Amino acid sequence: MRLLLSVCAVLTLAFSAGAREPAGVADAVIRSDGLPRLLSDYHFFRDASGWQPNERVIPYQLNTPLFSDYAEKYRYIYVPEGEQATANGDGLLDFPVGSALIKSFGYEIDGKPRLIETRVLLHRADGWLALPYVWNAEQTEAKLKIAGERIPVTFTDPSGKQRSINYGVPNKNQCKECHALSGAVTPIGPKARNLTDGGQLEDFARLGLIDAVPAVDYRVPVWGETSAPLNDRARGYLDANCAHCHNINGSASNSGLFLTYEETMPVRLGINKRPVAAGRGSGTHDFDIAPGDPEGSIMIYRLDSLEAGISMPEVGRSVVHDEGVALLSQWIAAMDGKD
Repeated sequence: MRLLLSVCAVLTLAFSAGAREPAGVADAVIRSDGLPRLLSDYHFFRDASGWQPNERVIPYQLNTPLFSDYAEKYRYIYVPEGEQATANGDGLLDFPVGSALIKSFGYEIDGKPRLIETRVLLHRADGWLALPYVWNAEQTEAKLKIAGERIPVTFTDPSGKQRSINYGVPNKNQCKECHALSGAVTPIGPKARNLTDGGQLEDFARLGLIDAVPAVDYRVPVWGETSAPLNDRARGYLDANCAHCHNINGSASNSGLFLTYEETMPVRLGINKRPVAAGRGSGTHDFDIAPGDPEGSIMIYRLDSLEAGISMPEVGRSVVHDEGVALLSQWIAAMDGKD
């Protein structure tokens, strides 16, 4: 479900009063050295159930989001009064100290939306800190879960298939597995190229959340936008789902497989590339991407698996993303070996 109309409405509401002190957002808690026990300690939301963002807590949507077991995600940016994020071309926005990125995960259960967890990224003086909070059964509070948690959830996916899973809330160290860049925790989602839908960047700049509308050379298509070129859709999916690890400074840099949207070298994208370390993860296949042969490609083999040591991504999902596998299979099938 896309919430761009709500984004624009909340942006206007949040900034229409001009330069005012944020209504209740706890800047001192964001900047402190502590680990707040309750999500409500930050005052990111006006209501106890976490649906009404506070002033300057701005909702946003990604064109193509990271897949997380078909969970709905509700994303928010907080930048303190008097500060602005800096645009860096089509890459990540650069957020000042005191900022926070808030992401709630949930499902429609028994006909009602229900939040499972909320993850926060806090920009403190010594860098970014990632913390997971789990919502109680009453949906009135979310508590810090440093060690993570497994939560049974039954839901219906977009195809109409009912699924029952043990939803995985990551522990504090697992957050680092995806959010580490050159060893430091960093945001991975709010890249300008993935924020172009619905005029979000223009709204952010007009209202002073960012310093300028960035020049976007590589626009990630909106997920499900079948009118966009197949290559762009596939590359956008890889950028959103894989490139936070598979980049030259990421945790999977030793693989030599770099899946950022702007990568231009076919072999770095995996095309006719042999894996650095052969083993169970290769499934006896020779190449990460075998042009024209998705079933013979390691990439599809690993994305279509749930087996530990084979499944990719390694964390963040307990079911196969059928639509993602189908998209990348179509992309590989269309290659003729000269791509």
